[in-house]
Amino acid sequence: MKQLVLIGYGAMAQVICKYLPENLTLAGVIASERSAARLREALPGVEVVTQFAELSVQPDLVIECGGQASVRQHGMAVVAAGLPLVVISSGALANDGFRQQLIQQAQQGGGEIHVPAGAIAGMETLAAARIAGIDRVEYTSRKPPQSWQGSMAEQAFDLAAISEPTVLFEGNARDAALGFPANANVAATIALAGIGFEATQVRLIADPTIQGNQHELTARGDFGELDIRVLGKPLPDNRKTSALAALSLVRQCQHLNQCLKI
Repeated sequence: MKQLVLIGYGAMAQVICKYLPENLTLAGVIASERSAARLREALPGVEVVTQFAELSVQPDLVIECGGQASVRQHGMAVVAAGLPLVVISSGALANDGFRQQLIQQAQQGGGEIHVPAGAIAGMETLAAARIAGIDRVEYTSRKPPQSWQGSMAEQAFDLAAISEPTVLFEGNARDAALGFPANANVAATIALAGIGFEATQVRLIADPTIQGNQHELTARGDFGELDIRVLGKPLPDNRKTSALAALSLVRQCQHLNQCLKI
């Protein structure tokens, strides 16, 4: 039986546990001080700690689903221990200094950093297209106004009063990912797969007419043209996050036990 450790235990983590492969068990959770005691009661038989170094289990896979801050807090220790780390909050990697440090730690410790596609599609295609050359990448995210609550958009917009599609942000992927840490991780994933944070153009839109979270990606280059639109249902317990993002983490779990990986 292989062992999984989760960093964070919110709505995405619960989806992962719902669909865990039979020969993979949840052995540990790295949680915040605030939620650790509650999770110890809710997850009998699972080791709940607040720091990676406190774990006694030896995981085969570590999945982050606790937000960008949890990547910065725990990521270095995981990869330095030679373990594969799956990062869904890829916006943390928009910080060049942190990203390079994390890569260096992984190289020295023998760990690996995996960034799944999350709520968007076509990341393998975009990364392949980069080999021949990409001239332009544009990404647009549309979510209902309430999904932007708690973000910096509240400083400039009355989200409750928005009655038509409204552009909240327009700029590059780095500013989007760091400025909207709970909403724009897809922008960072696209930048990592494609032409980088500065060159990837992003628009974030509050759209009261939409049902779900819509992601639109276009790319042009020597490879040809790429146009992708995904309308994902949000997680019931976290409207900012598409269910596909959680399911992409389930796929990472399934890959542990598969010889044929697609």
